[in-house]
Amino acid sequence: MSENCNHDCSHCGEDCPSRNGEKPDFSAPANAGSRVKKVIGVVSGKGGVGKSLVTSLMSTLMRRRGHAVAILDADITGPSIPKAFGVHGQLSSDKEGLIPAVSATGIELVSLNLLLPNETDPVVWRGPILGGTVKQFWSDVKWGDVDFMFVDMPPGTGDVPLTVFQSLPLNGILIVTSPQELVGMIVEKAANMARMMNVPVLGIIENMSYFKCDACGKEHHIFGESHLEEIAGRSDITSIARLPIDPSIAAACDNGNVESLDAPWLDGIAEMLEKL
Repeated sequence: MSENCNHDCSHCGEDCPSRNGEKPDFSAPANAGSRVKKVIGVVSGKGGVGKSLVTSLMSTLMRRRGHAVAILDADITGPSIPKAFGVHGQLSSDKEGLIPAVSATGIELVSLNLLLPNETDPVVWRGPILGGTVKQFWSDVKWGDVDFMFVDMPPGTGDVPLTVFQSLPLNGILIVTSPQELVGMIVEKAANMARMMNVPVLGIIENMSYFKCDACGKEHHIFGESHLEEIAGRSDITSIARLPIDPSIAAACDNGNVESLDAPWLDGIAEMLEKL
């Protein structure tokens, strides 16, 4: 059975353990120097909705709450995590594996951008190589003691998300969305994929939900009225959060200062994760 299997035996003629009722095991072994307690995937059905922003804010928030935190940047072709944290240069290694970079507040980071000679070098790889790289980030990196690892995935339901679902010991996922009604359908695709893979959907976070006027304090819905409760209800998701449109958030990420931001909008999600 191929690890690219989509679990739909009706369109497959291969004789494999899945067809015979056996559950195949594609899990990647953890590095001997890794002790990761909880692994949380951050996913989105489409690009540009703020998945890496949510990953960065959640990691910063959990670190501020006293937890040991790490980020595995699985968005191989579009890595942006190091820039948000102001981390540059290349990773080092020892005989036990790669050693993660460490942010200003102590968050461990591994991203392909920290392995390239130049940060702007494009990554022109096909799916199987991308998936293999993600598994190496789990198996070949000496993560140490980690309470919460956040996995920043590429958008959609392709090779890399499938690899993460199959190969990493996910405790659940957070889905990131935006207010446009079309996105609701795409969110449900991501939620349905998680269910197919028997991974819990822990919460949904709506980015760019509103803009709060400094002068009058009124909230303006720039991208349309939110459908978050409706979307969450259809997918039986109970934990939700909304992020505002705030130029200071974008500026902090662009300047590598994401750890300077407060994210009170995500406190409910953080409390939910602590109860896992």
